[in-house]
Amino acid sequence: MKKIRQHKIIEIIEKYPVETQEQLRDYLEAEGISVTQATLSRDIRELKLSKLSLDGTGGKQQYVAFHRESGEPANDKYIRVLKDGFVSMDMAQNILVIKTVSGMAMAVAMAVDAVKFPEVVGCIAGDDTIMVAVRTVEDTRQLMNKMNEILGRS
Repeated sequence: MKKIRQHKIIEIIEKYPVETQEQLRDYLEAEGISVTQATLSRDIRELKLSKLSLDGTGGKQQYVAFHRESGEPANDKYIRVLKDGFVSMDMAQNILVIKTVSGMAMAVAMAVDAVKFPEVVGCIAGDDTIMVAVRTVEDTRQLMNKMNEILGRS
């Protein structure tokens, strides 16, 4: 039951902008899954969900999960690679250009792909530069905000 419930939590936060545990609990109950607040808190901790600020909403935040290929939350390894290799970023319309430490672009691009940001279409990496194709200009801004939060720069 735990695995099913946690899988459903991931589905819900990917589909809806869930800001609170109460909202998440309501969505779960609508799916026929009853859960206590303590269990939900434990699930959020085990899934390593994060709350990120929503662009243009006056500071509102929503739960997000960073994913690996398997669909499980990304572990700290990918976040560490992002932090260790990242130098700067700039946008050019719907392309995010990320500068990295020399020789780290491939590793950082792999980490960006592993995190599975929904805004990202794909990455191309050189030695110290990554070009990230993003769906829209607005998505590029949102991706930059998410990256800044992960990097502790917000």
